Amino acid sequence: MNKKIGFIGCGKMAQAIIGGLLKSKIVSAGQIIATAKTEKTLEDVNKRLVIQTILSNIEAAAEADILFLAIKPDLHGAVIDEIKDCIKRDAIIITIAAGITLDFMEKAFGKQIKAIRSMPNTPSLVGEGMSAIAANPSVTKEELDDVIQIFTSIGRAEVMEEKMMDAIPAISGSSPAYVYMLIEALADGGVKAGLPREQSYQLAAQAVLGAAKMVLETGNHPAELKDQVCTPGGATIEAVAELDHKGFRAAVLSAMEKCHEKTIALSENKN
Repeated sequence: MNKKIGFIGCGKMAQAIIGGLLKSKIVSAGQIIATAKTEKTLEDVNKRLVIQTILSNIEAAAEADILFLAIKPDLHGAVIDEIKDCIKRDAIIITIAAGITLDFMEKAFGKQIKAIRSMPNTPSLVGEGMSAIAANPSVTKEELDDVIQIFTSIGRAEVMEEKMMDAIPAISGSSPAYVYMLIEALADGGVKAGLPREQSYQLAAQAVLGAAKMVLETGNHPAELKDQVCTPGGATIEAVAELDHKGFRAAVLSAMEKCHEKTIALSENKN
């Protein structure tokens, strides 16, 4: 990709994306520029990723063909006001913050821009992320393909209509937290049965990883895969029946509804 990619903010998610870009060789280190608030952060990032790092948001914005706003939601207004007059005319501006809409970005810049709203999740840090992407009409198909290529360097990416973006935290943004709770509970069960703690974590985490990979790679319905594990009169169907009895599915759905409601409320407060 023959483009300069800029990052305003260089926290964990920005570093994950930069790492993915370098590992996949989509761009070279010389094509990436990142900013941070302190010299120490810049030195740490530069040492680990060997990219250009500077303190000036304006300088990074002026150089970037694709510019990531890798900052907290409440900083977007001030940062956009700082850089809006120096971005390239055809620059693609990408936010990775929850609740920042395309309309907010267009109004904050005060002119027509090529805007992308994205929502990656924390497994992006290990190259197994799930990112949702929505683009405004100014972004061409070729430009969107470039953005998709960037996000697939840290996992998988799905393009969707922006009206669906508020549903993303509940299913892929926040859901790693639910899965970590499941892994912890499985490990506790293993310890209760006499297994060592660390071994229990390994067994539980690998089982969850393998189950997820089965869904993605076989294309089979999760219910079908579940049935393949449940032999008639066996131990697994007893466990599944108990999960249903205790409201496992209902609890997950309820949690997702609460997450969705909160996401909408946060989005309304920011825009």
